[in-house]
Amino acid sequence: MEIHIGNRVADVTLVSKDGNKVQLTIDGVPYDVDIVMAENGSCSILHNGKSYNAELIRNEGGKNYTVNAHYQSYNIDIVDSQAKYLRMRKGAEEKQQDKIVSPMPGKIVSIPVAAGDRLESGDIVVVIEAMKMQSNYKVNAPCVVKEILVGEGDSVNSNQVIMTLDIIKED
Repeated sequence: MEIHIGNRVADVTLVSKDGNKVQLTIDGVPYDVDIVMAENGSCSILHNGKSYNAELIRNEGGKNYTVNAHYQSYNIDIVDSQAKYLRMRKGAEEKQQDKIVSPMPGKIVSIPVAAGDRLESGDIVVVIEAMKMQSNYKVNAPCVVKEILVGEGDSVNSNQVIMTLDIIKED
């Protein structure tokens, strides 16, 4: 998942959890921490023999928090797989990029296009199954399929480039 802290975006992955002991990676760097949560939203974090205290205040919507630590407040937004998926679905109004990227881990069910195909706005370029749900991904501008980097049945990771496109500039 992505964690947004102001302008910083961190990629956080939970590797394992056993009681209070948590293994995670932040931007690919592994961390072993011991976290104890209290009912009032405060938590104690032990990392490399140092203790840190933080207060977590859940904001409306449940995916945003205010974290008070080290005499400062931080606004935190959590962008999990579901939020990425919804953002990708809403992204149809955004300008078409020169690549199609998987918004979450999943399996390629269908690629109804081939390299060299000319596509029009609304054409489906890939069907991905994730969380037991199939999603159609479409282009929103005229383009030509440049290269397909995966095959049907392949597993893909979050943010993996699936295909590249040449956007057709209309005069």
